[in-house]
Amino acid sequence: MPVRPAIQGIDGPEPLGRALREAQYVADEGLATAAYLALALGKPLLLEGAPGVGKTEAAKALASVLGRELVRLQCYEGIDAAAAVYDWNFPRQMLAIRQAGETWVNLYADEFLIARPLLLTLQAPRDRVLLIDEIDRADPEFEAFLLEFLSDFTISIPERGTVRAAEPPVVVLTSNRTRELHEALRRRCVYHWIGWPDPALEAQIVTMRASSVAQETARRVVAAVGRLRAEPLAKPPGVAETVEWAQAATLLNAQGTPWPAAFARAIGVVLKDEDDLAFVRPRIEALIGGQAA
Repeated sequence: MPVRPAIQGIDGPEPLGRALREAQYVADEGLATAAYLALALGKPLLLEGAPGVGKTEAAKALASVLGRELVRLQCYEGIDAAAAVYDWNFPRQMLAIRQAGETWVNLYADEFLIARPLLLTLQAPRDRVLLIDEIDRADPEFEAFLLEFLSDFTISIPERGTVRAAEPPVVVLTSNRTRELHEALRRRCVYHWIGWPDPALEAQIVTMRASSVAQETARRVVAAVGRLRAEPLAKPPGVAETVEWAQAATLLNAQGTPWPAAFARAIGVVLKDEDDLAFVRPRIEALIGGQAA
């Protein structure tokens, strides 16, 4: 398998990890290595993990590091090729026909083509990073279509011909593992599982993303979130909610709300489900675990 030359001067996992950190994303050694290998080998990067661990943010940070536009394809049940590849602007075609009268109109000119994420990526693979988000939410039939796309990075437009990428684009797929992906899709990717960050790493993320939060507050928020994730919640808090809870509690404390009441009052920032809130509220003080600095 040919190795692609270093992209943007990134010639190893360690330089990529440092670049991601500069882009406000803390990647551990495993993620930095998987992302580097995907770039070097010209293969898609498949990131799996629970909702909220930072899969989508990893793709955004990678696009930032590479200085490329992020093109996002959000998958959902029932998504089809028209939503992912291209479509024709039918109202505009009809208007052009009426305005032209008896003059011939090329209804398949660029002005009538609506490029969706996959086609946009093929048109400028050096300028874009394609994020195929939550592929597990799509139907298996659409996954099979993507498998063909990822094999040769070409799209056939019957009215126009075949569009082929000048080089393999940078592609990141994410999955919450609500269903198993086809083995053939996995074989075409460099795979990495993103778990919940350990407390020290998550505290680093909080202080990096929220400069107003004291280190001790970050540690206590992370510990409280860890206890929340151990509870049988419908929607366990993600890393983004950890950061936001620390920010919200710090803001309330600065306005006069003492610790730990500031945490309790801001609980709606970290828990976003009515049943979860009802379950946690009677034991909020025990879960918060004391005062913050």
